[in-house]
Amino acid sequence: MILLGNLMGMLGYEFMRHVLLAGLLGGVACSVVGVLVISMELSLVGIAISHAAFAGSVIAFFAGIDPLTGAIVCSLLAAAAIGPMADRGEFSPDTVMGVIFAMTHGLAFLFMGMIASSKTQALNLMWGNALGVSALDLKIILISFILVVGTVILFYKEVQAIIFNREIALAVGLPASWFFYALLFLTGTTVAANLQSIGGLLVSTLVITPAAAAYQLTYNLKHLFCLAAFFGAISCWLGIILSYLIDVPCGAVIVLISSLIFLLANAFSPKRRVKRLQSLKEVDVGASERIL
Repeated sequence: MILLGNLMGMLGYEFMRHVLLAGLLGGVACSVVGVLVISMELSLVGIAISHAAFAGSVIAFFAGIDPLTGAIVCSLLAAAAIGPMADRGEFSPDTVMGVIFAMTHGLAFLFMGMIASSKTQALNLMWGNALGVSALDLKIILISFILVVGTVILFYKEVQAIIFNREIALAVGLPASWFFYALLFLTGTTVAANLQSIGGLLVSTLVITPAAAAYQLTYNLKHLFCLAAFFGAISCWLGIILSYLIDVPCGAVIVLISSLIFLLANAFSPKRRVKRLQSLKEVDVGASERIL
């Protein structure tokens, strides 16, 4: 009853309703992007762009500019750099993302060390502060949500074909390269929009983990999107509620909950049983061949 009373009291605050709405929209947007990223085997893209957004916000804070502006600019610059560098260079996109991750990581901590005033706001950008989400932050999160979900719904067949095989999609005339660039743009926008609530060093986990958990439970792409969105939203809501009740960093709790969901999904994954049965069949076939 005490817990229920605390929850009802929490919902009585308008700012908490805004925070929960931001958690819902941000969790869904990050998770849907995560499905695209994981399906195309580009898991490092979330990490690279989230660190670019974090570096941009710290640099902007150091220069006296709105940190969100810096986060958006740097995340989109990083997204714009990954595609052409990977296409023109003789190395995989992961290599480019690793270089960008290292460079932006160094820039973030360099400028953080140069900040002469209180570093509280800069630390909030690192670890997140969902309870401090403003009306402007909520609008930006809503825009990123509409962009991500709208793109997947409108171009679902094209997305499905490109995810299945990028080379075949190119051969039949689908703009797979443009889709790759659009994915980088959506990732940059989503990461920057959720920087304030989840944190620059943690938001990449919300992009990857709910999608990875959903991937353990289904082979169907539509179900994958829906499960990932559900896991992302639940992670954000539970993280926000626990953060409010026990006064702990919100972004860290969201990441830990999403990680716990992944561990549970992995433990009870039907895919593990299928792989185990396939392994047993291969052993039986091998034994039969040796006997014959």
